Amino acid sequence: MSSSLLHSASPQAFSPDRKNSIIRRQRQELKLLIAELKDRDKELNDMVAVHERHIQAWEDDRQKILSLAERCSLLTSELNERNAIIKSLTKRLKLLESQHNDSKITLESTQQKFKELTQKVTDSSVHCQALEEKNQSLHCSVLELSAKTGQLQAREQELLTMLQLKDKALIETTDQITEVASKFKTLENALRAAKLEEFSRNREQQDLKLTLNDVVFQVNKMKDVLSEKMKESSKHQEEISHLKHENGCLRSELILAVEEAQRKDQLYQFTKSKQVRIEKELSSLRQVCVKQQRDLHFLQVNLDSSQECMQKLEKAASERSTGATVSASESPSKTDKGRTEDSHRMFEECGTAPVPASRVKPTPEMCEADHRQLIG
Repeated sequence: MSSSLLHSASPQAFSPDRKNSIIRRQRQELKLLIAELKDRDKELNDMVAVHERHIQAWEDDRQKILSLAERCSLLTSELNERNAIIKSLTKRLKLLESQHNDSKITLESTQQKFKELTQKVTDSSVHCQALEEKNQSLHCSVLELSAKTGQLQAREQELLTMLQLKDKALIETTDQITEVASKFKTLENALRAAKLEEFSRNREQQDLKLTLNDVVFQVNKMKDVLSEKMKESSKHQEEISHLKHENGCLRSELILAVEEAQRKDQLYQFTKSKQVRIEKELSSLRQVCVKQQRDLHFLQVNLDSSQECMQKLEKAASERSTGATVSASESPSKTDKGRTEDSHRMFEECGTAPVPASRVKPTPEMCEADHRQLIG
């Protein structure tokens, strides 16, 4: 209801039909306003639900970030432990490599000694073979000498038988016998020396065989130790390669976790700014809702006061209808003017005033424009 309508109201304006139409219009406007307020309330509830979902999502993201940070710290500690293990294994590998080098050097020296010993053994075998050949030749010479001795003994018998016949031949034969005896003694001495040398050579050969067996046993033992060291070294190398692969995987996982945490942080900042903007919009919408509720309350008060004034006007109109014949001589304009003044006076007595234009119910277009201005 506008102020111009109240000021220009005629006596027929407060008829029951007009009054009912005004009440219906105001009721319809109130229904529209209530429906719009319900829509606004629904929109605010939806915004609050969306905001709660955003808060829940933010809390979930925060929990995920905390779990990721905890996992990152665990991975960092595990990575430090793995690095310490790798360092210890590297030190152990260096120690094993040094031991392997030492064992290789020892093996080379042992092989060199083995070669020297084999060379000595071959030389000794060759020397022994030469001594055996010499011994065989000496044995042959001894056999020849023994045969010659037999021949000489036979010849001696012949010479003894011929002693009486030939003294000169006997003297020559005795000279030859003495020479043969001296040669025989020298040969016996040589044979005895050869036997002693052969015995010493055999003993030396046995000693060399024993030392050779010991050297071969030590070489085999060193080969077994070297093979075990090589197996252990290969195992350590495989373990080191496996640890290096795990270290690379852990580093890649750590980089991915850091990138994901950065993305979560950016999403959190975006959500935080969006939440601030939504809170500002929500506060502005709450202010608009409060203003609309105030306008609705003011309209309700005006409606109640208008109804009371209508009742008073009807009562006054019924009282003045009895005196209509007395005041028939008065001009209609004066009567209307007096009635208008009476209506204003009654409004003043009722303590109400005409509804100003600023208190008219805002249309949906006006509310949408206010909402756009707030959002902008």
